[in-house]
Amino acid sequence: MKTVGIISALVAAAALGAIATYAVADQPRMQAALNHLEAAERDLEAATPDKGGHRVEALRLVRAAQSEIRKGIRHDRRH
Repeated sequence: MKTVGIISALVAAAALGAIATYAVADQPRMQAALNHLEAAERDLEAATPDKGGHRVEALRLVRAAQSEIRKGIRHDRRH
């Protein structure tokens, strides 16, 4: 009886590990691009503000790109 319980626990752990790995490794290039854009957003936010409106526009574009990447990831997961 103990052996069955141990085997069941191991199978469950393996299944959860596979699911967690899939979630982390899901679309690694899209996730990497999103990470880079998030870093760019932080850098732009930390930059001095007087850039003739270009910093503000760059922030808008970076945020729009982040949104598109998230939409693409969601779309791919559904199809």
